Amino acid sequence: MSEAAFIPLKIAVLTVSDTRTEATDRSGDALVERLKSDGHELVEKRIVADDVYRIRAVVAQWIADEAVQVIVTTGGTGFTGRDSTPEAVEVLLDKHIEGFGELFRHLSWQEIGSSTVQSRCLGGLANATVVFCLPGSTGACRTAWDGILHEQLDSRHKPCNFANLVIPGRGQHG
Repeated sequence: MSEAAFIPLKIAVLTVSDTRTEATDRSGDALVERLKSDGHELVEKRIVADDVYRIRAVVAQWIADEAVQVIVTTGGTGFTGRDSTPEAVEVLLDKHIEGFGELFRHLSWQEIGSSTVQSRCLGGLANATVVFCLPGSTGACRTAWDGILHEQLDSRHKPCNFANLVIPGRGQHG
């Protein structure tokens, strides 16, 4: 039996920050590098201020766009200042991926110890689009991609993956 072919996904990346620019957005750049290295397609990359309504507007636009299958945000998931990504995105989700934040914090524990409890990262599904909200640090983005998203966005990963939820005509077990 031959190995199934890799199916690239169309991914949008949103950096949430009041201070980052395209020149200083290392976290967004790390996600773009990893998704492209894995063979996926970058549909769009944006930076938006840490404001509930601005974040929600961009994410809602991408959820409604049939050309976007996956949204990955970085930033705004902590407890300080204007951190508001979870509040902006949660209301847009049809289903929550409860284990995503739990698994991320488990992996992150090995790197930053108890500070991981301050991560409010989350995942969910909305209009056949999977959405992941990651912390703003480049290390956290690498941890999430390498430890979770790399496999879960590959339709060949068994026994199940998120890729098959967003690929038209595929079921969870593809």
